[in-house]
This record gives sequence, structure tokens and C-alpha cells, in this order.
Amino acid sequence: VIGVHTPCGDGKVPNMNKGRVKRSQNTAGDRGRWANKTEYLLVVAGNVVGLGNVWRFPYLCYKNGGGAFLVPYCLLAVVCGIPLFLMETSFGQYTQEGFITCWRKLCPLAQGIGYGAFIMKLYDFSYILIQVWALFYLVFSFSSQLPWVSCENTWNTANCLGLYSSNGTANLTNATSAAVEFWEHRMLGMSAGIEEMGSVRWELALCLLASWVFCYFSIWKGVRSSGKVAYFTAPFPYVILLILLIRGLTLPGAWEGIYFYLYPDVNQLANLEVWIEAGSQIFFSYSLTMGTLNVLGSYNDYNNNCYKDCFWLCLLNSGTSFVAGFVVFSVLGFMAEKQGVTVDAVAESGPGLAFIAYPQATAMMPLPQFWTVCFFLMLILLSVDTHFVTVESVITSISDFFPTLLRAPVRHEIFVLIFCSAFFLVHLTMEFTYSSLLITTVAPELVRIVWLFVSDMAGQKPSAFFNLCWRYIIPLLTLVSPKHLNSRNRLLLNVYLEYGL
Repeated sequence: VIGVHTPCGDGKVPNMNKGRVKRSQNTAGDRGRWANKTEYLLVVAGNVVGLGNVWRFPYLCYKNGGGAFLVPYCLLAVVCGIPLFLMETSFGQYTQEGFITCWRKLCPLAQGIGYGAFIMKLYDFSYILIQVWALFYLVFSFSSQLPWVSCENTWNTANCLGLYSSNGTANLTNATSAAVEFWEHRMLGMSAGIEEMGSVRWELALCLLASWVFCYFSIWKGVRSSGKVAYFTAPFPYVILLILLIRGLTLPGAWEGIYFYLYPDVNQLANLEVWIEAGSQIFFSYSLTMGTLNVLGSYNDYNNNCYKDCFWLCLLNSGTSFVAGFVVFSVLGFMAEKQGVTVDAVAESGPGLAFIAYPQATAMMPLPQFWTVCFFLMLILLSVDTHFVTVESVITSISDFFPTLLRAPVRHEIFVLIFCSAFFLVHLTMEFTYSSLLITTVAPELVRIVWLFVSDMAGQKPSAFFNLCWRYIIPLLTLVSPKHLNSRNRLLLNVYLEYGL
């Protein structure tokens, strides 16, 4: 463990080997293990490869220098992403505990990190709403005429502009597209203001129920069930991604879109904001500092080679992001050519891409229903993995507090049912809007490093490069953003300086 000072009491590394072996012999069967290495890799891949790879990375690349953006992205992946991915996975694999109780073993004073991750994961449950929206769109994708194409629907306003409209409405400064009106009025049912609470929309409630039912049956047996579900939910999005890629590259205007995606602007490398964007994408897409990797790693065998897993999973994640850019911008290039505008006029990120721009683009293709179904089915499967792994990580961490009570047969299934039902009811009361949250926990997490843990599990010491990244580079990089150098980060810096050096 790196660090001269230690808040663990006696200044020595906690010797957990004997206790760990005894615990493993007594309770490993109750807690569960991955049935094989393939299930672990599929579940982790399904968790880290999500919507951020499809709707965030391509736009960031286009916005921040095109091909030049790959320089800070790849560099930060090497010095931040891969070392932190290895560190968090090894935390769980060494302690065989969830993201709260693992800190009780590593350093009791640092349990607050686990509780912080717990609060963050509860917030992350709102991720299921994206799955709900995608399911709602998927149902309408089977319509004979896609409802976000025309303005002949009951929810459309007088200012609606259909996809193929050529009338005077197009000259109105306050005109809104049919796709936007479907998103705002038909699906979200947005009220005039926060003072109007509205009511639960039964279609979205049914989609929410279906999503939570699927989540329950994915995790009700712990990793024994989630590992089996991942055989379908993890690889199938790649099949759809490949289909959409082939179709996109054959569309007229596709290469103009790809030009916008990858055209390098090296001047952007001098912009600090570009480097910050690259770092944030690494943290989000790799699921770092969220506790999930700890939990998934805790179900591994103690001597699992986490080195190799870390490298291939990170490579898969970044590779998927890069390929998704071709899928997205080839279609946006086609859409721009059809509308007679430049690609930057139709380029979107986040929900604007997934629920407005891309549905409009697929509606312009031959067999629009087929391509729309493919796209939203891919979104659903990408979000399903991330959501049920998030819920499973929280349930695991709670169950590790009360293993005798909550891990017993039948009791565990009942606990998961109550847990999922409670959050289904909570989400019924939520406004269906989009928001984001970033809480930095890297610096305190790096107070206790896993040097000896990895050495013991993998049978070889980590390289000096990982030592350098864990000890110096990553903590400093989390504090380089001027707009984030507030009292919270100054506190984290003080903690690091006191205990980490």
C-alpha cells in the first residue's frame, strides 16, 4: 500500500489473507461466484459499454477537434482509465465484498467513500427512464407511418413542421419539428411549468413496469441469473451496431458526415476544456469511481488475472465508442444531405440525438420501420445491462451488511422483489426529464492503493507505470479544471496530501 501515513491505526497493511480464506470457505457458496470467466466479462462489458459510447463520444469527438480529440482521449485512457479500472476491480476481487464493506476491510476510516458511492448509485437508478423512453419509441416504430414524421396527429401544434413540409410554416421563427413535438407532447407530455404537476402517463407507466420486471428477473438470483442474461444482452447490441454501420456507410452523404466526425483540428489540443471533456468521457464510459467495478470484481476467484481482463475490457469500450461514431455521423451526413444543410446543423448529443435527430434520419430511409426498430432495440439493450448491474451492485452491498439475513434462499429473492417494487413506485412520481450528475471520488479513493493486493492475486507486482499513475498523475488530473477547483476539491487535495504522500 502506498503512503507513509495510514488512518487504519497501526500504520501497517491489514493482513486479510487468513480471514479471507476462512470466509471464502464458509460463505462463498451463499454469496455466489461467476459460473465462468465468460459471464464476468460479458456482464462487465454490458455495464461499461452503454449509451455514452453511442450518443456522447461521437459528438464530443466532432465538437473537440475530430481526429485530434483522440490524442487526449487515448492518453487519458492510458494514464487514468486503465489504472483506475484495474484498481477498482482489484479492490472487490481482493476483499470479496461490495463497495461499502470492502472499505471496512481496507481502511475503516474510509467507509465514507462507500456510503458516497451508495448515494450515487441510488441516483443512477433514474437511468431506467432512458430505457423506458426507448421502449416507448420502439412500440411506435411498428406504426405504418412513423408518428414523428408528419404533423397530422392530435398532439401537434399549429407551428409544427413535418419532415417533408414545404409550406409557409417553414418560415416561422417559432416552428418546431414533428419529431420534437412527438418527444415533448406525445411522450413526455410536458406541462406548462413546474407548478403543473400533471399525472402519471399510463403508457410510460407500463414501459416502466416492464423495465423493472426485466431487471428483477435479471438479478433475482444474484450473479447466477445476471450472468446468464448477459449472454444475450451484451453481444446482441454489437450485431445491431454492425447492421447500422453497414447501412450507414452505404447512404448518400455518409462520408460527408464522417468527415465532420474525424476531421482533425489540432488547434483544439491547446484548449484545456478539450482535455477535460476527454477525461470526463473516460470516467463516465469506464464506470470509474462508482463502485460497480468493485462489486463485479468481488464475485471473481481470488487468483483471477485482473490484468488481462482490465486491458481487454477497456479496449472494447473505447473501440465501441470509436465505431459508434461512424454509425452516428454516417446517418447524420445522410440526413444533412436530404435536408440541404451542413452536418453541424443536425449534429446532436444525448437524448436530442437518440430521440429526435436519429429517428428523423431513419424515417428518410427505405424501410424506415426496420431501421428505427433496430436503433431503439440497440438502445434498450445497451441501457438494460447498465441498469440491472447498477441495481445488483447496490443489492450486493446491502446484502454484505446482513449476509445471514439477506443471502439466505428465498429471503434474497423476496428482498430483491421488495427493493425493485419500491423503486418502481418512486419512479412513477418522477418527472420524465433528463439530468446528469458528476461527483468526484477519485482522490480519497486513491488514499489506499492496491499495490500489494494485485501482487498477491495476480502473482506479479504492478509495473512502475501503474504506481506512478495511482500515486501522482490521477489525483493531480482530477484537480486541473479551474471551474471545478472549489472547496470540495481543495478538501480532497488536503486529504490526499496528508495521507497519500
